[in-house]
Amino acid sequence: MRTVDVALLRPAVRTMPWRAIGAAGTLGLLIAAAPGLMGDQATGPLALNVLRASAVAFALGAAFALDDPARHTTAAVPTRRAVRHGLRVLLVAPVAAVWWTAALLLVPEAVRPPAAGVTVEAATVLVLALTGAALAVHRGDSARPGQAVAGFLLVLAVLGPLLTPGSWALFVPPDDPRWAVAHDRWAVLLCAAVAAGAACATEPVRRVGSGRLRSPSGTSGPSRT
Repeated sequence: MRTVDVALLRPAVRTMPWRAIGAAGTLGLLIAAAPGLMGDQATGPLALNVLRASAVAFALGAAFALDDPARHTTAAVPTRRAVRHGLRVLLVAPVAAVWWTAALLLVPEAVRPPAAGVTVEAATVLVLALTGAALAVHRGDSARPGQAVAGFLLVLAVLGPLLTPGSWALFVPPDDPRWAVAHDRWAVLLCAAVAAGAACATEPVRRVGSGRLRSPSGTSGPSRT
């Protein structure tokens, strides 16, 4: 990692919205613990829905990961937005991995759904939250996109099962013959979200005087014809 990237790591850690992420993660773990507290009354479908709800809860907190009150100040530095966003995503990724492992382990093994499939679902929801935040910043350069993105994600989570037709269902139980095909679609959606997030990490180029193009980071180049 370059020296400038390391220098940005400390302020990135300091300005991350850890309270929002921590609160969402705590809520998610409490939800994940429900089947274990129910004993013999816990069922496989319940455990699956609980883990899905838990993943959404954490993603709601992760939607605030790109909130940065100083964004309009740091936009003037030479470091590209992709690097600044990338550092924040790198900070969230290990936290999410540890948190999701804990959420899975809280669900009794007897009723726990296939870990691989439900993990793809959780990863997709998380990446959608981060991509939504990156899109909000890219399109409007918002300093605090998290609240709007979290609200949209919550609506999408509620309406998602109703909006996907039977032949394209994403939210299916493990004993459904469509389980494997549905998670192929989840994987495609995950890849598409990652690609969209990477595209949104670029900085819009704006035309300035003398026919030159300048990005918010301060870099400039010759005009395009």
